[in-house]
Amino acid sequence: MSVTLTRWLPGLFLTAALPMLAQAAAETAPAEGPAYGPELQGFQYPYTLKHFAFESQGQKLQMGYMDVAANGKANGRTVVLMHGKNFCAATWDSSIKALTDAGYRVIAPDQIGFCTSSKPDHYQYSFQQLATNTQQLLKALGIQKATLLGHSTGGMLATRYALLFPEQVDQLAMVNPIGLEDWKALGVPYRTVDQWYERELKVTAKGIREYERTTYYDGRWKPEFDRWVDMLAGLSKGPGKVPVARNSALIYDMIFTQPVYYEFKDLKMPTLLLIGTSDTTAIGKDLAPPEVKAKIGRYDVLGKEVAKLIPQSTLVEFPGMGHAPQMEEPAKFHQALIGWLGKTPSAP
Repeated sequence: MSVTLTRWLPGLFLTAALPMLAQAAAETAPAEGPAYGPELQGFQYPYTLKHFAFESQGQKLQMGYMDVAANGKANGRTVVLMHGKNFCAATWDSSIKALTDAGYRVIAPDQIGFCTSSKPDHYQYSFQQLATNTQQLLKALGIQKATLLGHSTGGMLATRYALLFPEQVDQLAMVNPIGLEDWKALGVPYRTVDQWYERELKVTAKGIREYERTTYYDGRWKPEFDRWVDMLAGLSKGPGKVPVARNSALIYDMIFTQPVYYEFKDLKMPTLLLIGTSDTTAIGKDLAPPEVKAKIGRYDVLGKEVAKLIPQSTLVEFPGMGHAPQMEEPAKFHQALIGWLGKTPSAP
């Protein structure tokens, strides 16, 4: 019957078949996921989101942040959380709970160019600038000294902050920080801002998930990670797609061209390295020739090497874990972190 209809009555066949085809496509196609505003409007944060308004480089900007009080007996100390490139302050949700339950006040900002914060039309990105922005936020909140906890790119930022404002940092902790090596010096080709921009315009949830699964988690995946994929993908496909991509490109250029590797030796405060050893993150690795690709992003090696460069360092490794052990195995991670924070003397 279908052959006959196709041959003799194509219009009738298509009219009858279209509703069935549409239904079948809807049932088999993966959901595209949500789209969010340019400052992540529509995405739910785990604690009250506040905004810090300030001026930088002649522009009026705002930083989204969470300020969460200690739960129960406060110990009088503050921990500032610095998120990674493919993360937001919201991804610290389990760490905020663990730290506030342990008596700490927690400040978790979104840096300019990320997540719930401004995406300026023109901005000269540097880790010094982002550190200064954060320092202004803490000053406005009346915080004179804090412990820093930086993850991924946030580890590079926390390092720069600790070098710029050493007298304001009690302790420094870093979770799988990138920048434990200088990729450009090791032979990774340079990707221009324009090339990064074109790449960022093509971001999809599928691409993000596959990259994180293979690079961050050694081929593993947990369903709870999907929320964070939707967060990034939704930001990139929302109405702010162009400024999000533009700012992301500038930030990638900052990461690649502004290493902190050579200054680890100058850190003056007690420093904790929390390293998931299965992580293979390295910016520009996809462009690297095979002989370079084989030797970069080796966190099982990098953690040990960098621990030797930092004067007052403690290394805690999580064998078999990936780029975000605080999300992969929260209980084990927070036991190590809070144990170290409690027993390690603060910087004088």
